[in-house]
Amino acid sequence: MNFRNCAAQGDLLITRIDAIPATATAATPENGVHVLAHSETGHHHVVDAGAVDYFNAANDSFVSYLRVNQPTDLRHLRSFDTHAPIHVDPGVYRINRQREYTPEGFRRAQD
Repeated sequence: MNFRNCAAQGDLLITRIDAIPATATAATPENGVHVLAHSETGHHHVVDAGAVDYFNAANDSFVSYLRVNQPTDLRHLRSFDTHAPIHVDPGVYRINRQREYTPEGFRRAQD
């Protein structure tokens, strides 16, 4: 799937933006990929680390940023009932994670 300004995959929303905030911090890849969303069941949402730079928001655990240097795909690592890959063109993007409310406060949505 290709998109222009925004797309969703599972509990992620990816939106094209103009620039990554100066307060964002670089993230470290895991086994050659950047994990945009960890899953308790192991079916993470990932992009190839060689094609992108990934950043965490300074004060919001529900937000991260992606600088895509080479065309790549946002992939869902599950062999069954999976989300289709999303083709991401070079540019800068904001990644929002879905959240859910609990009596203790908001947390990342869980499978």
